[in-house]
Amino acid sequence: MQTHIARTLHDEHLATLALLARLETLLGRHAPTAGPDATSPAVAALLRDLGRAVAQEIGPHFAFEETELFPRLIDAGAGEMVALLVEEHAELLALAQELAALAAPARTGGFAPEAWARFHAAGAALTGALAAHVDKEEMGLLPAIDDLLDAETDSALAMILAQQR
Repeated sequence: MQTHIARTLHDEHLATLALLARLETLLGRHAPTAGPDATSPAVAALLRDLGRAVAQEIGPHFAFEETELFPRLIDAGAGEMVALLVEEHAELLALAQELAALAAPARTGGFAPEAWARFHAAGAALTGALAAHVDKEEMGLLPAIDDLLDAETDSALAMILAQQR
């Protein structure tokens, strides 16, 4: 990755994949019918981190791509890729927001059996779909950004990205 923007998005992808790995571990250790102790330090930290990631990382990451990068990519002829990524963003953000909404009450009250079952299903749906999306962006979007952005545009976008964070 040559551009600051591609490197930054890559780093954000790595952080997202690390969070997804923690979520997958939790889901793998507990069947949909037997939730974890939400007060255990690891589970409590994961629930907190999920809410923060949706509000402060995933949503802003998607918004930056859609407002700052995708119009440039469409102008460069990558409209099909952009259309697919925008569609996935909408689906993924809805899944992530659902998961964060299910995690919030569990942070203070634990998981009731039906709440854990919904959290488990939403978590499983999100981990697979978001990991596949990250792969697409790593293989298609980031190389396209490196090819598209000159140093001046990369610097200007880096400033915008920094201000949004």
